[in-house]
Amino acid sequence: MRKRSIILSILFICLIVPVAYFTVVGIEYAYVPPDSNVDTKESNSFKGIRQMTSDVQEEPDHEFIQTGRKLFYEETFGNEVFFTDVMGMFDGALTLPNVASAIIKLNGQGTDNLQVQAAKSVIIGDIKVNKGDLIDTGLDVPKGALIPLGVKVRYEEGKVRAGISCAVCHSSLDDQKEVVHGIPNADLNIGLLVALATNSASYFTHTEMKNIQDFITSTDRTVKSTEGEELALPDIQRLEKYVDQEVMKWPRGGNDTTIDLINNPVQTPDVFTLGDHPYGWSGQGQLGPFKGLSAIINNAHAQNMDAVSQMTISKEILGIDKELYVAILLQNAADKRYKYDPESGESPTDFLAKIDPTPNADGVLELIESPSYPKVSFLSSVGLFASSDGYRAWEQLNSMSAFMNSLKPPKTAINNDDKILLDGKSVFNRAGCIKCHAGQYLTNNQLMSPKEIGTESSRARALNNTEKFFSSPGGLYDPETPVPLPEKPIIRELTLTAEQEKQLKRSWGHNGSDGAYKVPSLVGLFWSAPYLHDGGVAVGQNLNEEIGVNETLYKGKKADPINSLLALIDSELRQKVVKENVKNQKLKTAHVSGEGHEFWVDHTTGFTEEEQQALIMYLLTVTDQNDGSKSK
Repeated sequence: MRKRSIILSILFICLIVPVAYFTVVGIEYAYVPPDSNVDTKESNSFKGIRQMTSDVQEEPDHEFIQTGRKLFYEETFGNEVFFTDVMGMFDGALTLPNVASAIIKLNGQGTDNLQVQAAKSVIIGDIKVNKGDLIDTGLDVPKGALIPLGVKVRYEEGKVRAGISCAVCHSSLDDQKEVVHGIPNADLNIGLLVALATNSASYFTHTEMKNIQDFITSTDRTVKSTEGEELALPDIQRLEKYVDQEVMKWPRGGNDTTIDLINNPVQTPDVFTLGDHPYGWSGQGQLGPFKGLSAIINNAHAQNMDAVSQMTISKEILGIDKELYVAILLQNAADKRYKYDPESGESPTDFLAKIDPTPNADGVLELIESPSYPKVSFLSSVGLFASSDGYRAWEQLNSMSAFMNSLKPPKTAINNDDKILLDGKSVFNRAGCIKCHAGQYLTNNQLMSPKEIGTESSRARALNNTEKFFSSPGGLYDPETPVPLPEKPIIRELTLTAEQEKQLKRSWGHNGSDGAYKVPSLVGLFWSAPYLHDGGVAVGQNLNEEIGVNETLYKGKKADPINSLLALIDSELRQKVVKENVKNQKLKTAHVSGEGHEFWVDHTTGFTEEEQQALIMYLLTVTDQNDGSKSK
């Protein structure tokens, strides 16, 4: 009881108490796991913290990696403003006081699914949440933590705000409720959390929207376009309802991360990134520091954490005038300071300029303009880089890349004898798996077309619209460039070979390409179920009943790595998985089926059930000989 009172007092101080001093200065808190021994010995396989081409050799030092570790868990680049003030994630049924109350009830024990009492009754999509109902957030709370993993709370200007860091998706807990660096939070209910926001419409670019005109019911509320034309605003409630329905389709652990107006969530990957280049599901991260890893991290922050950052590219990429775009995002903003009133007579961009906490670049995050700005490039899908004042350009992104490259998957609890592993390795070779998943990192680092992999192409070509407003990256800022940027920053030229440019255009779906999917590393496979880029190959512990996303993730049941991997290689079981998935209209319209990668290791290709199991055990435990990266 005393322990609970102490926790309550700390939370009250951190989240609620409005002290005059902190109203001006501000306080912030994010949980950073206890120090652990991350591996730095193999970091020289990557070409350095300031790598601009693959020719530069410089090994990240321990201090730089530890800086990246800290930033990985607590750096939000100020997205508290978007998620709290614009989107209103904590203004609806989910509130910060109720989150704090739910953590208090844990009595320090931790959980991999924080259940929060609904603060009020709401209808989202086709679901009604009654006041007092428990909301399955999928948020992880480590043992002894005062806040969910990857969530940062900031108190300033008399208000409590919350934002998220890399760790909310890319670290999770073991059975003892302790942090395991780099494994995906496979049951994080991102779609539900967005839908519960009061202005989820601000995330409309991540939906299957055909035309914004479909949501205009009146011409009473208008804004002037950049060319002076009167444009009607969409109906607030109608758009909100539609976006809620769309994001609620995302399976747990899935998130739409592109702005192509196609609802195609991807399964959250692990971040055991060393040797797993090119990065991203289509291999779009190939250029710049750490073989493109820093560019992928940048995309996650600069694009996905702030829809406002897309304001300058909205006309060319989305076909929506900049003024209308900003008005749509802000017309129902949660905080009245950010709420745009079309009757004010003020243009949406002028209104935003007055309240923008980061006026030096588009968006409300801590961003800087890239050398290609306002156009996008292979380095940034929005023409912006995430970077905070007081750092050097790319310093934060590069340090997080160094940390991710230092991670190794922890040991599994699977006990195998040497014969099973040898048999499994033999099957791996004989079945031809080694053709694509070869070498130390179990990948050939190549790209495959959707036809080769046998799956739909919505994710493979998700970036093809960027070609409409695209520029060669030209170069990167000199590594010593301070932020804020000087008036004339030094730019170091980036040169591409003809082959590099060809592969980048494939992965971005340019030049009429149907896009590509990268061959992923199989390192840490035990921790990354369900499988495939859409997360559609999902089977629970009950092999007879928990088949497909509808019977697992949609019902709050985790995908079992052994059974899900069996479904990946067994034609009959996969057929059942796909059949169950396509029966659900929500999954169908979110492009989640579990189809593709039909490289069977079963009776149809001459393998026995015993050989199947040997292969599965080998794949799930192949990295067990390495020390894990679990926090202690």
